[in-house]
Amino acid sequence: MNNQQGNRFFFNVDWITILIYMALCTIGFVNIYASLYNEANTSMFNFSTDSGKQLIFILAGLVLGFSILLFDAKFFSVFSPIVYGVTMFLLIVVLFVGKKIGGNQAWIPLPGGFRLQPSEFAKFGTALLLARYISNFNPKFRDFKSIAFAALIIGIPLLLIMLQPDTGSALVFLAFMFPMYREGLSGYFLLIFLGMIVLFVADFLVPMSVLVPVILAIGGIFIYQNRRKQKIMFSAIAVTVIAIAYLFVVKLAYDKVLKPHQRNRIEVMLGLKLDPKGVAYNVIQSKIAIGSGQLTGRGFLQNTQAKYGYVPAKSTDFIFSTIGEEWGFIGSFTVIGLYLFLLIRLVNLAERQRSSFSRVYGYCVACILFFHVFINIGMAIGIVPVIGIPLPFISYGGSSLWSFTILLFIFLKLDSNRMGFI
Repeated sequence: MNNQQGNRFFFNVDWITILIYMALCTIGFVNIYASLYNEANTSMFNFSTDSGKQLIFILAGLVLGFSILLFDAKFFSVFSPIVYGVTMFLLIVVLFVGKKIGGNQAWIPLPGGFRLQPSEFAKFGTALLLARYISNFNPKFRDFKSIAFAALIIGIPLLLIMLQPDTGSALVFLAFMFPMYREGLSGYFLLIFLGMIVLFVADFLVPMSVLVPVILAIGGIFIYQNRRKQKIMFSAIAVTVIAIAYLFVVKLAYDKVLKPHQRNRIEVMLGLKLDPKGVAYNVIQSKIAIGSGQLTGRGFLQNTQAKYGYVPAKSTDFIFSTIGEEWGFIGSFTVIGLYLFLLIRLVNLAERQRSSFSRVYGYCVACILFFHVFINIGMAIGIVPVIGIPLPFISYGGSSLWSFTILLFIFLKLDSNRMGFI
């Protein structure tokens, strides 16, 4: 690429998206400082504190992001298998040399007290390879082979992350189902996914002695109505059998695989258990903090729930509670509005791509960000279980910030070159 083309593509970058990115990073820095505010050390730019470290992460992220814009757009497609392979290698390495924090062996220790979380970087590695597979082979996901190959790309990092075990980060990879749906995956798979969620919840709320006969009755009625249509009838029989088997697998996994604190979180969320001083404590204090902000919030550095230690993980998983308490409904609405604007813009950018690689990758970016935002804010207000994933660009942490930055800026580069990359 000559300099004239490089400059044209550089100035073709979607600067509105970059401004949203910078706004969210700034909100994150300010609220990390507020959540960890110490009257004995009031400097916002003390690099020995988490807020100071986050500023370093942000500045390094900007350098990283703008460096990505200097690459040739085709680089990301050509080298996607290598990027994917490196991130998978790191996921294997962390299982042997990783540092265990909070029960998860998910971090590789680095010099200077820093840590690298490979599961964060595996997201863009997986997105790149999935986009290359779809763009090169143009599968319509109507046959088992194409679905199985895409599932393998997604399933390898998911399983490696589960071995850490980091259930929250692993669940993020389910978001890749939606880009596949955009590229032709049958809507029945989304219905099956929704059905699995409904059955999962029902497995806890309804006795098995009632649930199994109900499924058999519904399946029997459907099978009888389609008895002359063999293909539909056998599909209905298979779905009925799989649904019942799934119930028993869920029960087995719940009893034998999930850890006690994970089981407690599910039971508290479903209202089967009250534990205000145990696993429900985090969410209760987070909801109190957000509610106390009311319309306009208590004001900058006026939070009490975070300052006095009532809200755990106040700069990471529950950073949204600080935003709600200090800035109120208006501040919370502004943050959610920025995310919504970013997601809509990413989908619009994805749809205008001439390259299927760029389009698929763009949808992967939007879906990963949506999953993180929905789950993180959802657990802060108590509508989803606490699974511990960061709020993009806002939560404290270099690995998450840099991985989201790379994820986003690769797409911005692809979009800037959309007229020349087929």
